[in-house]
Amino acid sequence: MVTATQERPAAQAIGARLSVETVTHAFDIRGTPLPVLDRVGLTVEPGGFVALLGPSGCGKSTLLRLVAGLEPPDQGLITVDGDLVEGPDPSRLLVFQDPTLYPWRTVRGNVALGLEAQGVGRAARAARIDQALSLVGLSAFADAYPHQLSGGMAQRAALARALVNEPRLLLLDEPLGKLDALTRLAMQAEILRLWQEKRFTAVLVTHDVEEALILAERVIVLGDRPAAIRAELPVDAPYPRHRDDPDLIRLRRTILEILGQTT
Repeated sequence: MVTATQERPAAQAIGARLSVETVTHAFDIRGTPLPVLDRVGLTVEPGGFVALLGPSGCGKSTLLRLVAGLEPPDQGLITVDGDLVEGPDPSRLLVFQDPTLYPWRTVRGNVALGLEAQGVGRAARAARIDQALSLVGLSAFADAYPHQLSGGMAQRAALARALVNEPRLLLLDEPLGKLDALTRLAMQAEILRLWQEKRFTAVLVTHDVEEALILAERVIVLGDRPAAIRAELPVDAPYPRHRDDPDLIRLRRTILEILGQTT
């Protein structure tokens, strides 16, 4: 079970509205295009939580990179709150599978990176860093270095580095993929709690069907490369969710059948 409040907070969502319209994209492999995404379209309403599932290498992470503005799509439009995505922006941030912390900086120094780049003043920066570290339970490790952290703590530091910028859209690219089973369960609860508390819009890429069903309000299943959307499944079960919930078991079976996997 992932522990979280039973109902989503009544406060108005601060998350952004994401719209992906008929996006097509290919990689250039020595001058030959390798199609990755095929006319993908999806919408995530403010404060929503969507999970993307699909075969390895089908283009899920590529889609997140396009939404983050790290590269432009070959065709189609991506907008956030109606504004065309044309490059990176601190209001939408991507958290990778690897924490990518700078080893020569403390946890506090790593979390500060985005605020320093934005020119946020020292006092305001310190207050926001303290708040972000408190949110992820790392206040006591503010002056620790990355090599002194466990895998789960390093990933929480990466989350704090994103949250300190107060993003309206948080993109999560398999952030728990390399964690052990127990730490992964704890981090699932952490992500759910942070989403419910801060009300950002979240898009999660994962290969774990159960993880998608435990966390997301909607699961989008992509097919093989070039990926197109094969199914969109709402997850209506209230939080906190239990892995032995019959509705979740049914949805898991449905998703695996769509992916061509036996249960």
